Amino acid sequence: MGIFGDLTEKVFDQAEDVNKAATPEMKEANAVAAGNAMSEEDLKAMLASKAAAKGQKYNWETSIADLMRLVDMDPSFENRKALASELGYTGELNGSAEMNIWLHKQVMGKLARGGKSA
Repeated sequence: MGIFGDLTEKVFDQAEDVNKAATPEMKEANAVAAGNAMSEEDLKAMLASKAAAKGQKYNWETSIADLMRLVDMDPSFENRKALASELGYTGELNGSAEMNIWLHKQVMGKLARGGKSA
């Protein structure tokens, strides 16, 4: 399993841990974990709930590094570079803002689609 697979697993496995409250977002997250899509708004609500439960300030809405931190993944340059390669980034793998913005957009979109391509 690659970096994106690990990230997907952490996002949705952790959703099960938080699901004890049985919020609609968590129920939706479980449906996604089963391979179904959810709206990006529901994904954002689920991640916001996860961030609130952690009690730390994360800029996960725009930062791929903070999104990775939110789910307890190492956001190192090497991991982001590997993730970019895995997802098909065609630009320079140099950790630029362009690469990180692209990564965040791709990851959020794929997570909303249940980890699948468009």
